Amino acid sequence: MAPRAQWKGFLKFGEVTCPIALFTAASTSERIAFHTLNRATGNRVRREFVDSETGKPVERDDQVKGYEASNGKYVVLEPEEVAAAVPHSDKILDVRAFLDCDDIDDVYFDKPYYIAPVDKTGEEAFALLRDSMEKKKVAAIAQTVLFRRLRTLLIHPHGKGLVATTLNFDYEVRDSKDAFDEIPKMEIKGEMLDLAKHIIDTKKGTFDASAFDDRYESALADLVKAKLEGKPLPVRKEQKPAKVTDLMEALRQSAGFGSGKKPAKTAGKTKSAPKKSRAKTKPSPAPQRKAS
Repeated sequence: MAPRAQWKGFLKFGEVTCPIALFTAASTSERIAFHTLNRATGNRVRREFVDSETGKPVERDDQVKGYEASNGKYVVLEPEEVAAAVPHSDKILDVRAFLDCDDIDDVYFDKPYYIAPVDKTGEEAFALLRDSMEKKKVAAIAQTVLFRRLRTLLIHPHGKGLVATTLNFDYEVRDSKDAFDEIPKMEIKGEMLDLAKHIIDTKKGTFDASAFDDRYESALADLVKAKLEGKPLPVRKEQKPAKVTDLMEALRQSAGFGSGKKPAKTAGKTKSAPKKSRAKTKPSPAPQRKAS
């Protein structure tokens, strides 16, 4: 069965348009979900909004949005006032520019969507944009209103379709200096650098999403299954991380040379690894069942 479209509109580049639909490319719906229960009765509990001062329940019609202007002082926003601030949606995903695929820092990436044409009238224009972007090795920057917000999207070819990734706004991305400011400047060279490069060369590979397991979800699935079947609960084995007291020795052991052995220096430059594609591969099947 075809997935349900999250958004429908028109993809526009220049004066060319084609009807399209956006489909969720990544979802958490298959994760194991829990409900909060009353331990005494086994019944589900429900959330209730109460007044922080009186402790009395507040009915839905009496709940309004509020912005805290100062400590304990709020600006009340009525529903119609909030609705008026939502940008007008013309249902057009308008391509503003084309750029190299590596021009945007990954920290701006938010959520991916698949783009597909929705009827035969737009299939030729859709294929034209997809194939020309593929041959020019470029991505497109586009904007539209998605779910009541103006969003910027990065679009690139993906198989027979396109992938659009919503981008975080600049104010939403924290400056890396906040995290990196206290990292000291160091110049690593000599045998230590040769060993590290050797380890990298021996561990080169390609990305395969199915090769990576969600250990937490797997552990939850095993736990739920054991409880349902009345079997002993699985016991996790504690793994103690090895203490690294000598970085050089740890590098030698990681490189497979043992104590005192050195890797042979390679002549010239090492061959660079192929660039990692930003296109998301098909995810592996989710855990077995949801708990209720």
